[in-house]
Amino acid sequence: MESEFTQKEPNTIQRMFARIAPRYDLANSLLSFGCDSLWRANVGARVKSWGPAAILDLATGSGVLAFELKRRIPGARIVGADFCAPMLTFARRRGLRELVVADGLALPFQDGRFDVVTIAFGLRNMASYEAALNEAKRVLRVGGRLVILDFSLPNPPLRVPYRIYLHRVLPVLAGWVTGEPDAYHYLAGTIEDFPKGDAMLELLGRCGFVSCDARPLTMGVVTVYTGQKV
Repeated sequence: MESEFTQKEPNTIQRMFARIAPRYDLANSLLSFGCDSLWRANVGARVKSWGPAAILDLATGSGVLAFELKRRIPGARIVGADFCAPMLTFARRRGLRELVVADGLALPFQDGRFDVVTIAFGLRNMASYEAALNEAKRVLRVGGRLVILDFSLPNPPLRVPYRIYLHRVLPVLAGWVTGEPDAYHYLAGTIEDFPKGDAMLELLGRCGFVSCDARPLTMGVVTVYTGQKV
């Protein structure tokens, strides 16, 4: 039976996230065995080392990464943007002030506005990776950096059991937590289809980013990608 999420139709994906928003953070924490906080801490430490004054957290969702950035870099301006308004309701509860309902393919910000753009677990859900990356580059200043945190596939010894977990176990557990098992079947599919490693680095280069880098975490379950605008 075909899921309603088979195609990345924006309104459908928006409704999906609106439905899972109340239990989204709990599901992520449980299903990643708490590793999601460590992954975001890794991104936060790296962004802090660059000393940015203005950061856009794109696809901010419930604001977990934006809050981590605010905690680590209290003097920076942190703007969170997401196309799902109900998710931003939960971001506001974290005390985040600058939150914007916005489409990642058509951002309402002037060119060169930000020193850093972060995207955690959001690029996979956008209808066009290239269009989203080009928009991120547009709102970055020259010399600014893009950071993408997203799922990849673990190293070969773990890949088979990971895929069993991803496609068979995770939707059942997530369905129990959120009441939306189909959403997690969809998310498992996006992880399989998402560009990984060299393919993502090639995409970043095609979009005009330089000094591109990929750093796998937790035996390759996720990867942090970075690139710089010139």
